[in-house]
Amino acid sequence: MRTIATLFALSVSAAAQPACALDKVVFATNWKAQAAHGGFYQAIADGTYAKYGLEVTIRPGGPQVNNRPLLAAGKVDFLMAGNLLHSFDNVKNGVPTVVVASVFQKDPQALFAHPDAGYKSFADLRRARTAFIAKDAQYSWWAWLKSEHGFKDEQLRPYNYNLGPFLADRASVQQGYAVEEPIAIEKQGGFKPLTFLLADNGYSTYSTTIEARWETVRTKPDLVQRFVDATAVGWVHYLYGDRSRADALIKRDNPEMTDELIGKSHALLKQLGIVDSGDALTMGIGAMKPERVAEFYAQMVKAGLYKEGEVKLDQVATYRFVNKGAGLAEKKKLEK
Repeated sequence: MRTIATLFALSVSAAAQPACALDKVVFATNWKAQAAHGGFYQAIADGTYAKYGLEVTIRPGGPQVNNRPLLAAGKVDFLMAGNLLHSFDNVKNGVPTVVVASVFQKDPQALFAHPDAGYKSFADLRRARTAFIAKDAQYSWWAWLKSEHGFKDEQLRPYNYNLGPFLADRASVQQGYAVEEPIAIEKQGGFKPLTFLLADNGYSTYSTTIEARWETVRTKPDLVQRFVDATAVGWVHYLYGDRSRADALIKRDNPEMTDELIGKSHALLKQLGIVDSGDALTMGIGAMKPERVAEFYAQMVKAGLYKEGEVKLDQVATYRFVNKGAGLAEKKKLEK
C-alpha cells in the first residue's frame, strides 16, 4: 500500500522527468512521521528525489512497527537507524548492513531538569536523587553516564513515557528526545525545562544514520550515492527553505502531528544544531569520519557495552558516499 508521500512523489516526478523511468526505492524509518524526519519528506515533496532519478516510498515505523529486520531481509532498500550502537550490534551479530550516511551530527537524547532545581551544569545532575530513564537506555547510554560522569544506579527510576512523575518531583531529572519532550513538558507543566544534550557532554555517536545492505553498496553504488545526496539536499531545503509541503505529508502519514508541534520541533532541530553542525557545516549533511566512530566505540568499551576488538569498525560504516559537500550550494542560495 502506497503512502500519501509516495503518491505525491509520483505526481511530482511525472512532471519533472516525464521521459525517464525513476529507480524505485523504499526507505523505512524507525518511528512515526515527525519533524525529525522532515528532510526525507521534503525531498519527496519538492521533487528532489525525482530530480536525482528516484521514486522514494517512505515506510514509517512506530510503537507496533519494527522496520529494522526488513533491511537485512531485502524488504526495504534503506533504513533510518537510531545511532551507532545499532550498527555495532549488526556487525557483532553478522548482519550484512552498513551505515552510508548520518543525518544527525548530534544524538538528540537529553536529560531534562526543572529550571528552579539548582542544576546549573551537566555535572550537577549527578546530585539528583531520581533519574527517570527508560529500560532500553538503562542498558545503553546510562552505562556511559556512569563511566564518564559518575551517575549511580541508585538514581534510576523507570521512565514509561509519562511525564507525570517528573513534573511532580521538582528535584528529579528525566531522559527524552531534545526535539520532542521539551515541547510536551512546557505544554503539560507550564515551564520550559533545562535541556542537557548528551552530545554536548561527550556522547559522540552519530544519529539518525542511514543504513543499506552491503550488497546494495557493492552492486548499486550510484543508487546509494543519489539517495544520500538527494537526502542531504532535502534536509537543507527543510531546514532553510519552504517546508510547508513536507509538513503536509508528515501530518498525513501521522495525523497526531500539528503545525504547532512540527514548528517547535523544527526550531529545536536548528537551535540545538542537531543536523547542521560540526563537520556537516563544511562537508555537507550526512558527514561522517572514521575517527569519530572509533572514538565512540572506545567510549562504549570503557562503559562495558563491548569488548576491545569485538566489533570490526571497518564494517560499521562506509565513507565513500559522504563528505563531498552535498547540499552546501543549495544552502548558500537559500541564505542569500
